[in-house]
Amino acid sequence: MGFLKKFFRNVFRDGSVPLGASSFEHLSEEELEAHLGVSRYGNFALTDAIRPSYDLQVVPCQGYRHDTFRDEENHATVPVLMSAVSSEVLFEVFMDLLDPLGTVVDVVLETSHNRDQAGHTDLYREHIDMPVLKSILWDFEELLLNDGCVGIAVLNPGVPQEVQLDEHKLLIIYGENQEPFAQILNERSVPCDERLKFITEAEHVHSSSDQFVQQFDELKTRLGMDGGYM
Repeated sequence: MGFLKKFFRNVFRDGSVPLGASSFEHLSEEELEAHLGVSRYGNFALTDAIRPSYDLQVVPCQGYRHDTFRDEENHATVPVLMSAVSSEVLFEVFMDLLDPLGTVVDVVLETSHNRDQAGHTDLYREHIDMPVLKSILWDFEELLLNDGCVGIAVLNPGVPQEVQLDEHKLLIIYGENQEPFAQILNERSVPCDERLKFITEAEHVHSSSDQFVQQFDELKTRLGMDGGYM
């Protein structure tokens, strides 16, 4: 199978791009392979889960900014802290950000492995002890970092506060009190830049594999989510 066929089978495009305006159109196999092989931009390293547009509409870099999320169902606005962290320390920072949530949390796994379906599927697990959760997640670090079809959210509904490592491998925190999370990012040398653009704000591509699908099924079982679809 040629590389381009592998690309369109294992990698899928995302982002707000007008039809026919993709930066990946008309690339040779060599150009495409070279672009997908680039994981480092300056001091920032991407995981294998995602790559930016060929014309680099957004150049990946480390940092965080404050934003808001509009909850249409409850007619409420929720503060959001969005961050991009270099892959060398991304999982460690994610684990650190879980600590302010408390000792017992809920977990949501998000999967879009089945691209024949619109959107994604969420699986939910309530009331898991934080040390148990962290132990399981460390065992699946490779999957959670490098599968562009998997995201995870950890939340404490009683606060309420949520920390998400999404499919793009951005760290996203929802909730009123952002200070403990911003402090962790600052201590990890992740700078605040309110003008920061993220890879999700332009064309980009996700990547997955059959091996990751199998690992995802194993993670579901370890978390007790076999029947927990939302």
